[in-house]
Amino acid sequence: MGIGNDAVEIRAQGWRRLAALHGLIEAALEKELQAAHRLSVVEYTVLDALSRQDGWHMRMQQLARAAALSSSATTRLVTRLEDRGLLTRVLCADDRRGIYTELTPAGQQLLDQARPTHDRALEESLTHAEKLPELESLVAALHVT
Repeated sequence: MGIGNDAVEIRAQGWRRLAALHGLIEAALEKELQAAHRLSVVEYTVLDALSRQDGWHMRMQQLARAAALSSSATTRLVTRLEDRGLLTRVLCADDRRGIYTELTPAGQQLLDQARPTHDRALEESLTHAEKLPELESLVAALHVT
């Protein structure tokens, strides 16, 4: 195998390790957030992204990028969260075609309740992954101080 092929294989191995770590963490987060708060990982991600914005709002396109979703999937997700009273949509004052998504007080309250569950499940997942030889160095890289 040539040097070029070795580099490709190293990148592929790194990607597989990263995907394995992501899958392990996401599965644990999904289980814990659903059980304790009836909230999926992507719903938590949206609430969290909105909470980190000034005024607690984002354009739909920004929210799609933050949640790593397509525009149509973001619209469906926002509709579900809006139906639950966690988000609201507001027309942009500067551009009547633009729509902002805003976190409601109920959305902020649920996020505040879910954040300790999320953080605990994330820490437990990383602790578990750190004990797996194939993920140990990747987890160590995440613990940057």
